[in-house]
Amino acid sequence: MTGTAERSSSRTSLGVIPWATLAVSVAGLAVAAYLTYEHFTAGTTLACPNTGVVNCAKVTSSQYSKVFGIPVALLGLAFFVGMTALSVPPMWRTSSPWPSRLRLIGVVTGVVFVCYLIWAELFQINAICLWCTVVHALTLVLFGLVIIRLALVPPAT
Repeated sequence: MTGTAERSSSRTSLGVIPWATLAVSVAGLAVAAYLTYEHFTAGTTLACPNTGVVNCAKVTSSQYSKVFGIPVALLGLAFFVGMTALSVPPMWRTSSPWPSRLRLIGVVTGVVFVCYLIWAELFQINAICLWCTVVHALTLVLFGLVIIRLALVPPAT
């Protein structure tokens, strides 16, 4: 097969990584939606201890729970909405290089933001939110999946 035919064939049969990316994006969407709901309703149902090192309420109500006045939970929700949209099968099958580029830009931005949030939790707030940690882990998994897929199947040029 020629290089073009191989790329075309790999876009037709998606393999497991795009489906895993979609599943992780949807899981992140669910957790981020929950955190956004809790942020705007000032709920106390975070199912997380509110004392000691693990303290979701302390983290989600800290000064670090907003960036430029925008709730971090809402930013996470927007991130996972975008990643879910970019992870549906037609976005993996398109011949345009833009969905692949946007996925990469998205996950790199997400990982940088996750690093900032982990720094804030560990060194500024002195507390860890378990729900936030789930979002952080899902973002890192998403990053790994996108990078692995790019390494296996370079985007069309």
